[in-house]
Amino acid sequence: MGRKRKGRDISGWLVVDKPAGITSTAVVNKVKWAMNANKAGHAGTLDPEATGVLAVALGEATKTVPYITDALKAYAFTVRLGQATNTDDTEGEVIASSDDRPTDAQIKAALGSFVGDIEQIPPKFSAVKVDGQRAYKMARGGDEDFELAPRPLWVEDLSFLSRPDADHVELELVCGKGGYVRSIARDLGEKLGCYGHVLTLRRIWSGPFETSDGIGLETIDELAKTPELDQYLLPLETGLTDLPALSCRVEDAARLRNGNPGMVITSDLEYGDEAWVACNGEPVAIGIYKAGELHPTRVFVRHDN
Repeated sequence: MGRKRKGRDISGWLVVDKPAGITSTAVVNKVKWAMNANKAGHAGTLDPEATGVLAVALGEATKTVPYITDALKAYAFTVRLGQATNTDDTEGEVIASSDDRPTDAQIKAALGSFVGDIEQIPPKFSAVKVDGQRAYKMARGGDEDFELAPRPLWVEDLSFLSRPDADHVELELVCGKGGYVRSIARDLGEKLGCYGHVLTLRRIWSGPFETSDGIGLETIDELAKTPELDQYLLPLETGLTDLPALSCRVEDAARLRNGNPGMVITSDLEYGDEAWVACNGEPVAIGIYKAGELHPTRVFVRHDN
């Protein structure tokens, strides 16, 4: 028999407006402690110096994390033109520079080549694995001669926001899973012939979660382990907004929770569609729809508090 996790059986999403200077893992650990939760995880890493939406899943909501990591995300960021760094952001050392500066029109014209299905090479200071080792560990160890393979990325939009001065341009990126904003800044600088790196980066939304949903670490500290903090918790099903929602009877809910197919109420799903089902408003399972039944791929444990 497995050991019971310490903490409360609490499920849902807490959206944190992450400040700069802290890792995503540290934020998750802070939330888990403050909520006295027995299980927690996040839906998409932010670099330590990046700010903005970090959605933290608690309890059964961790089973919906893949649906957020696969969703579109939006970033507002500033590119420092004229300098390339070995980390593609301000944390690294300047490795190349140029006195050339593109015009606004040249920048806007270049953005189109980064929209749609593209390929990008991750920064060498990233968590990508090379022969079983993290790239950032190899780079920090002085080995920067290794090559990273290009990775596919869907970019929905890359927009010009403003040009504060000749050395800086502010952009907004909407992209799919696995995008590195630092790579966009680096590659844009190379395309413009002037080099570039990320100066500031803020995630403004991630799937259904927006900055307006977020709370700061100060509030989390202030309300830690109090009922008031629970009021900021969003329902588990918030992470399933991109999936069709079905309903079922109580007897079928019991079958589904045990991992067995159960009858569901639907009118417009096709065979093989993925959906989630609730009973009396409570999430029961995620699964594949087949001829009037949902075949569970993930089931949610019911906690009677």
